[in-house]
Amino acid sequence: MAGHSKWANIQHRKGRQDAVRSKLFSKLSKEITVAAKMGDPDPEKNPRLRLAVKEAKSNSVPKDVIERAIKKSQGGDAENYEEIRYEGYGPNGIALVVEAMTDNRNRTASNVRSYFTKSGGDLGQTGSVSFMFDRVGAIMYPSSAGDADTVMMAAIEAGADDVQSDEEGHWIYCADTDLNEVSATLEESLGESESAKLIWKPQAPTEITDLETAQKLMRLIESLEDDDDVQNVTGNFDLSDEVAAQL
Repeated sequence: MAGHSKWANIQHRKGRQDAVRSKLFSKLSKEITVAAKMGDPDPEKNPRLRLAVKEAKSNSVPKDVIERAIKKSQGGDAENYEEIRYEGYGPNGIALVVEAMTDNRNRTASNVRSYFTKSGGDLGQTGSVSFMFDRVGAIMYPSSAGDADTVMMAAIEAGADDVQSDEEGHWIYCADTDLNEVSATLEESLGESESAKLIWKPQAPTEITDLETAQKLMRLIESLEDDDDVQNVTGNFDLSDEVAAQL
């Protein structure tokens, strides 16, 4: 569910209709192409590419799609994408961080501003809400990886900063600069993780208990996610169990 306290990220992409799944594949492929173009096309020699490929695999992106994305980075026709971060407030003052990759800054800025305005929100300046988040590495393991104590010990030995475990799985956090190293070390003791990526982790999530606010926020987030230029949307919110059930 979007707004999960462990990620405070939008995780409801999985399971959505085929059109949205295709869009997700496209965004993950774009990240792979950009990562490969900025560094070495070999994932073992390029930490960012390695994580991008790992995230694509965790979302069931076919191997041939991943390989084409890497190959595209080496061609002369590869687009030049600019990475941009937008920040603003959605309904009820919920802080949102929007990460985009675009070949047309004006188009993307105009679209993002429009989504915020239509939802009753407000697009702010860079830094207007990011101070309420920490930029960290986040590694997710299923509950089958081991009990909480086992995962905690492995995480400590790997250099992680924090671990949160429940019946759904284990969420391991580390410094953003240590993500590749911590992830690789954990693989040696716990096996391959389900996900390993950089996220914006909210320092103090706001619980949403009002259904109307939640619906407006979800519409804004889905509008942002449906934009081809937007890669990730992160909010500093949790949905109450009652509201989540109604959604």
